[in-house]
Amino acid sequence: MDLGISDELLGTFAPIVVYWIYSGIYVVLGLFSENYRLHSKQDEDEKNLVSKFDVVKGVLLQQVVQAVVATLLFMVTGNDSQDTNQNASLLVSARQFITGMLVMDTWQYFMHRYMHHNKFLYKHIHSRHHRLIVPYSFGAMYNHPVEGLLLDTIGGALSFLISGMSPRASIFFFSFATMKTVDDHCGLWLPGNLFHIFFNNNSAYHDIHHQLYGNKYNYSQPFFVMWDRILGTYMPYTLDKKSGGGFETRPCTDQKDD
Repeated sequence: MDLGISDELLGTFAPIVVYWIYSGIYVVLGLFSENYRLHSKQDEDEKNLVSKFDVVKGVLLQQVVQAVVATLLFMVTGNDSQDTNQNASLLVSARQFITGMLVMDTWQYFMHRYMHHNKFLYKHIHSRHHRLIVPYSFGAMYNHPVEGLLLDTIGGALSFLISGMSPRASIFFFSFATMKTVDDHCGLWLPGNLFHIFFNNNSAYHDIHHQLYGNKYNYSQPFFVMWDRILGTYMPYTLDKKSGGGFETRPCTDQKDD
């Protein structure tokens, strides 16, 4: 049944809807899954340096900017890409997805790393995201607006343009990327999580980065860890069960002491 909703409109707003539904699921799971948390609920409430109300406001602002940029991007490219790529084969779609993932990972790794090493950018822009010392799902996109534009919005636009995906394919790609980003920040280690099975870049991996000792490691996001491994910023870790329930990520001793 045709609902009369264009692919461009879905490509713009479906990832936003997916973000809040998927992160909401993790919030509910976190309330009843203390044994699968990487940090206690008390730590989540007490250690973070920003209120959840401000986090919601920050995320909504970033999503407004993304929606505007996506609308403009589809206005410029939508008709051309739709005519040639809408009926792309499964093999072509897979190539576009993988290309998009690699482009997004590459852009975000180098921009993310630069924001940590440039003291001005870290202090005035990227440090806002690190107010979440204990990450949680709907804080995944809590950033300074400039960072949201540079890292996520431009990174997404490059992934779309370089991969050559159609507006229809972008619905699935950006919804998937959104789910992966939320999962990386969810603060949970759930059994049977398919993201953890297929990707080494996961909630435990990213939790290391949000701790003080891992601040200059594990920059890769949201899919693969290749750039961290290639460029020496990969911090190995162990995931240990805590006696009181839940898990704790611990860096390997030799890396932590460097």
